[in-house]
This record gives sequence, structure tokens and C-alpha cells, in this order.
Amino acid sequence: MTLTSPTHTAPVKLAPAPKGGAPQRPRRFRMGAGQQMKGGPFAYIALAVVGFGSLLPLYWTLVAASRTQDEVLASTPPFLPGGKLLENVQTAWEQANLGKAILNSFIVSSSITLATLFFCTLAGYAFAKMRFRGRGWLMTAVIATLTIPPQLSVVPLFMMMSGLGWGGQLESVIFPTLVSAFGVFFMRQYLIEALPYELIEAAKIDGANNLRIVVSVVLPVARPAMMVLGMLTFVQAWNDFFWPYLALNQQNPTLQVALGQLSASYTPDQSIVMAGALISTLPLLVVFVVFGKKIVGGIMSGAVKG
Repeated sequence: MTLTSPTHTAPVKLAPAPKGGAPQRPRRFRMGAGQQMKGGPFAYIALAVVGFGSLLPLYWTLVAASRTQDEVLASTPPFLPGGKLLENVQTAWEQANLGKAILNSFIVSSSITLATLFFCTLAGYAFAKMRFRGRGWLMTAVIATLTIPPQLSVVPLFMMMSGLGWGGQLESVIFPTLVSAFGVFFMRQYLIEALPYELIEAAKIDGANNLRIVVSVVLPVARPAMMVLGMLTFVQAWNDFFWPYLALNQQNPTLQVALGQLSASYTPDQSIVMAGALISTLPLLVVFVVFGKKIVGGIMSGAVKG
């Protein structure tokens, strides 16, 4: 059977009609909504290779941390963990004062993460949903700061911290990074799509002021993005070495600065250095194990629109 479409000159062929029924439209897609594609052998092989490559550095850190210096530097390196892990960890703990360094890193990373989530969420909401003069220019200036290398601000920032009397103190590491341009841009882009204007207008009709709107409307909507931003900020602050190395001293270090002291000697013991690196990695693994499901859910939130 052949029909002619009123808007097209070419005929449109319909599928043959079943017995006693109307003709069916041609099916363009075999997969229905919500269905998932099944991975073949190549997909599993690729995932296995990527997973092995991702876990190999962590496994080698464990192997090197449980061996001696001679075994690590041998022409044929070991492939299985040894029995000196606890001894090497204790040595690294005592040499670099890792107890205080871990506490300092936790204070710095937690403070930076909480402040970044608070300020970036407020700024992202303002840039996404509020109308004020100069909004576009201000957002352009925020994004432009991402193109400035952080090394250019080291000298004036160091002079500023010294003038405030924060030389060698944790405040000199925390306060310069309380808010990030990436965090503001990230939250703005998320709230533009995830927060409808109708929800804000409904809250205003109910008599809510701006503070109530932020607490009762914006924060619940922004929670998935805040989880992702919090993870990225915490990991970056925990692993930061450059500025803490310049701002702090050996008596009050963060974890990465303390690990730098282990490898500062002329002939550093690689097994001790690896033991310290293993200690610095464990808190990040704990954070991901505890919050991993929520973090992945935040990353995937809004990826599929129903």
C-alpha cells in the first residue's frame, strides 16, 4: 500500500498491515526507551585493561612499601608484597612526623572544601538565576581567572600572608583557596538546567525571602553537584604541594610537605617513601568508599532526561 504525504512529493511506504488491522509505521530504532546495550567481549577486555592499569600504581606502592631498599632497586623487582610493611610505615611515621601532618591536611582540606561548597553554590545560584547589572561581565572575569597560572600570584600572595602574620600557619594555606573560579562556573552551569524559575517563583509567592529560598530550594537541588565538587576540592586540597611547601615550614607541615621531607635526602630510602605515599593515599580511598555511590550518582544526575 502506498500513500502520498501532503508535505513531501516522494511516496511514503508503510509496513504491511497485519490481518484485520491498520498499517504500521516503519520502525527506525530497534532499542526502546530505557534499554541498555549489552557489552561484547571487546568491551570487557577494554574495561579489564583500564582497571588493571589504574590499580597497578597503587599495587606497586604496596609492594615497594613492604620491601627493603635493595629489593625495590634490584634488577628484577619483586611482584608480591613482603613482610616489612609495618616496619616501614612506623619508620616513615617517625621520620616525617606524619601524625601532625595528617591532622593538618585534614583541617586544611575540610576547611577548603566546606568553604568552597558554600561560596561557590551561592555565587553559582546568583549567576544562574538572579538578574543584576554587570552579571555577564563579572562571570567573564571569573572565567578569565582560570587562564592565569598560579605561579604568577606566588610572590604577592606570600607577601600578603607575611603581612598578615600568617607565615608558616595553616591560615596561609586555607584562606587563599576558600573559593574557586571552577567551582563557581561548575555550580552555575548545573543550576541553570537543574533549577527551574517556576520553583523559585513559587517559593516567593509563599513568602520566602532569599535566604529561605537558598536553604529550602537551592541547596536540595544542588546537592548532587555539591557532592561532586566537594570530592574534587577535597582531593585537590589533600594532594596540593606547591603552595603549602612555600607557605608552611617543617614544624607545621601538611602531609604532602612531610612526604617531601622523606625524599629530600641525598639517597632517600624508596621503601620508606612508598610507605609514606601509601599512608597519604588511604584517606582518599576511605572517602571514595564511603561516599562513592553518592558521588557517582551526582556525576550521572541529569545525564539522562526522562
